[in-house]
Amino acid sequence: MTLPTALPLPRTPDPADAPPLNWGILAPGGIALRFLEAARRDTRQRFVAVGSRSAERAAEFAGKHGIDKAYGSYAELVADPEVQAIYVASPHSAHHAHALLALQAGKHVLVEKAFTQDAAQARELVAAAEASKVALMEAMWTRFLPRTDIVRQLLADGALGDLEVVLADHGQRLTHVPRLVRPELAGGALLDLGIYPISYAVFALGLPGRVQATGVLTEEGVDQQVAILLDQFPDHPGAQAVLHTTLAAKTPTTASISGTAARVELPEASFYAPGPVRLTDDTDELSWPGDGQAFHEGMCHEAAHFAQLVADGRTESPLLPLSQTVAIMEIMDEIRAQIGVRYPGE
Repeated sequence: MTLPTALPLPRTPDPADAPPLNWGILAPGGIALRFLEAARRDTRQRFVAVGSRSAERAAEFAGKHGIDKAYGSYAELVADPEVQAIYVASPHSAHHAHALLALQAGKHVLVEKAFTQDAAQARELVAAAEASKVALMEAMWTRFLPRTDIVRQLLADGALGDLEVVLADHGQRLTHVPRLVRPELAGGALLDLGIYPISYAVFALGLPGRVQATGVLTEEGVDQQVAILLDQFPDHPGAQAVLHTTLAAKTPTTASISGTAARVELPEASFYAPGPVRLTDDTDELSWPGDGQAFHEGMCHEAAHFAQLVADGRTESPLLPLSQTVAIMEIMDEIRAQIGVRYPGE
C-alpha cells in the first residue's frame, strides 16, 4: 500500500457562513474572552449579554468588549429573552449546575470542556437538553478544526491501513494556578489537559473496552500527572492508545496515529489547536501546512458549527455526539478511580 497522491483538503465550512446566534457568556474568564475574540474575528455570531456572580465583573467585561447587557447573576442571564445560546465557561465543578440552569431556561448550551465533573452529571445534562428540546454540545474545539477533518478523511479512507497505536500527550506547567490544584473546583491535569489526548484517541479508535492508568497526586489530592493506556477497541482489537497528561512540565503536546501502512502526525505543539498535518510511511511524506490560524482563533469553528446546528434544528453534533461526550467522561471517571482522586461530594 502506498501513500495517496495528495492529502485530502479540509471540508470544514467557512465559519463566516454560519448563521448568527445571540450568545450570552456565563462566567467571563480567560477562556470566555478567547472564545469571544475568535468568534468575532471569523464568524457572524453576536454576543449580547454576559453574566457573572459579580455585577462589577460582568459590567467590566461587557464595557471592555462591547457587550450591551451585563448581569450580576447567572439566573438573570439565562432569563434574558434576547439570548438564544449560552456559552458556559465556569470551572469544571460548576459546569453541571450552570448548564442545567440554562437548559431548563430553554437555551441552547455550549459547555466548555471537560463537559462536567463526572459522567453522572453529564448524563443529567443530556436528559435536560432532551426534555427542553434544545442543542447541547461540549466545546471540544479540536473536533471542528480543519486539520482534524483531514485526519478524519484519512481514517475513513483507510489510508493508514490497520490502526495500531495512538500516541498523544498534553503537559503544561500549571501547578501555580489555584483552580487546577483545588479538589472543590474539580482540579487536576485530567479534566483540564488530559481530556484532549483522551478525546483524540476516541476520535481515532472509538471507545475502549479497557482503561488502565497510573498517576501522581498533588498535596491537595488532585492528579498532577497521569499515564493512561486504552485498549480492547471493538473496531480495532489490536490497537492501543498511549496517553499522558501533566500539570508539572511542558511536554511536546503532539499526537500521532500509526497504522500498518502509514502514520499521520500532528507534529507541532499543540496537537489540539490549528496546525499542520503530516502523513508518512517513513519513505515518502505528504504534508498540509495549516490554515494560518493562530492558536485560539480556531475556536471560531466550534462556534460556527454550533450555530449551524441550531439553525438546522439539530440538538447534537454529528462530529461529537452527546453519547460520546458521556462515554469520555466515563473513561475519566475510571481513571480517577484507579489513581485515587475523589472530588468533594462524590
